[in-house]
Amino acid sequence: MRVTVCLLVLLLVSIAPNYCAAQGLPDTIKYKNTGAVPVATDTQRVTTAATAGVANAPVERGLFQPNPKKAGLYSAILPGLGQFYNRQYWKIPVIYAGFAVAGYFFVDNNTNYQNYRKAYIGRINNPYPTDKYVNIYSSDQLQQLQNDYSKFLNLTVLFTTIGYTLQVMEAITGAHLKNFDISRDISLNLHPVYYPKGAGIGLAFNFK
Repeated sequence: MRVTVCLLVLLLVSIAPNYCAAQGLPDTIKYKNTGAVPVATDTQRVTTAATAGVANAPVERGLFQPNPKKAGLYSAILPGLGQFYNRQYWKIPVIYAGFAVAGYFFVDNNTNYQNYRKAYIGRINNPYPTDKYVNIYSSDQLQQLQNDYSKFLNLTVLFTTIGYTLQVMEAITGAHLKNFDISRDISLNLHPVYYPKGAGIGLAFNFK
């Protein structure tokens, strides 16, 4: 009798852990007793629906970030093209307005320089000049005007070259700072600070 009771106790001890483990498993998939086809439970349906919702959710597009090298190359090939690539279209009229002004001064200075130069050369060793500046400018004055407009012409070319270089550099800088945060969430201000031994002024930089 004692042997039978001991065997029953051992049998219950061996079956109990397996039964508890089976009761603790989540009800993800259970099978019908009549077949081998798996039946999806509520947990699996919710998981599948959530996955499908994530898959069908609209994907937010990222911000356009131009390549600084491309922007600089495009502006070097054609002024304003780098700004067009950066999608900063309002800068293009400004660039071409500057080049239009430079072109006007280049043509004007070059025309005056050529006219005064021809008149001055025509008066060298010519006692009877016939240029349009007769009785208006002397030979020395024509030479001085020729030199002045030569300087103006050189300055126009110099400033035009500087403007061309600046618009290339601006395209590169604009590409780097395309998505730079300049919102009001970034602030720099001064405010009083109190210490255990006195008071002072603190510099606060807020970045949200």
